[in-house]
Amino acid sequence: MNTSSPPRASSGSIRVAVLAGALCLLLAGCSGSGDARLDADTDAAAGASGGSMRVALIAHGGKGDAFWDLVQKGARAAAAKDGIDLTYVSDSDPGRQAQLVQDAVRDKVDGIAVTLAKPQAMKRPVAEARAAGIPVVGLNSGIDAWKSAGLLEYFGQDESLAGRAVGDKLDEIRAKHALCVIHERGNVALEARCAGVKKTFAGQTENLYVEGTDPNAVQAAVTAQLRQDPTIDEVVTLGAQFALTAVKSVQAAGSRAKVATFDLDKDLVRAVENGQVQFAVDQQPYLQGYLAVDALWLYRTNGNVSGGGVAPVLTGPAFVTRTNVASVAKFAAAGTR
Repeated sequence: MNTSSPPRASSGSIRVAVLAGALCLLLAGCSGSGDARLDADTDAAAGASGGSMRVALIAHGGKGDAFWDLVQKGARAAAAKDGIDLTYVSDSDPGRQAQLVQDAVRDKVDGIAVTLAKPQAMKRPVAEARAAGIPVVGLNSGIDAWKSAGLLEYFGQDESLAGRAVGDKLDEIRAKHALCVIHERGNVALEARCAGVKKTFAGQTENLYVEGTDPNAVQAAVTAQLRQDPTIDEVVTLGAQFALTAVKSVQAAGSRAKVATFDLDKDLVRAVENGQVQFAVDQQPYLQGYLAVDALWLYRTNGNVSGGGVAPVLTGPAFVTRTNVASVAKFAAAGTR
């Protein structure tokens, strides 16, 4: 009987075996399931790592509109949280906005957030993004068009619903003749607001189209309309800055009309506080920008789709009046409401 001990492996051979096993686990997981886990972890890390994911938010807002400053602030807050390299660009011309989307597709960004103020103009560039494998989400404008346009998700206000709520509010305050001021002709969201007001308001509603990029022209047009028709007792504007302009128009025309508006900012909050503006409808633009960017990060890193891809995520409407304006005033002062 051989009673000698079996030969012992040298310490060097043990280290080689351990290193080989570790290398096998690191590179291949030594099994098919290991490959899948490694790939998934690598993909998630790539999407979540700082600066590695690039998103373009392409809006239709005109220059000098404080509303879009709020959208951009929300988007940048989400980008900072998620480690996203965010590009924000905007153009009120639908053709140029479409070109900006196409530029983002050529730049091979990881995600696009876009507004559909003029849905038809966005149809082709959105299709190009989808063909390139780039997820696209919508915000602010296009609640009736985002699904047919092929967008993944949508964040915003149901503008028709908001308009109908304003119509009901005008009935509550016993208005009789409303002038709805549309500052961008053909913008589906703005048209839907005034149409909604007309649908539920028991009094008379008429639309006035103005050139929103020229504040002096807006004031002159509203003033002239108020002078021409003294029966107008309510001016409804579709943006905070236009409400403040309408207040000047009422004064210049010597009219007794009141002013109400969609949207708010810190200056509009003060106008509600002092009674110059009766109420504002808040659709939370900061939240729209934040959710749109964060949604793209969640989709890329975890496959999440808000609303299941079949329902919009609503950010409004909510009424801000003199009785509750204090609850949002501090946030408005900080530039986030």
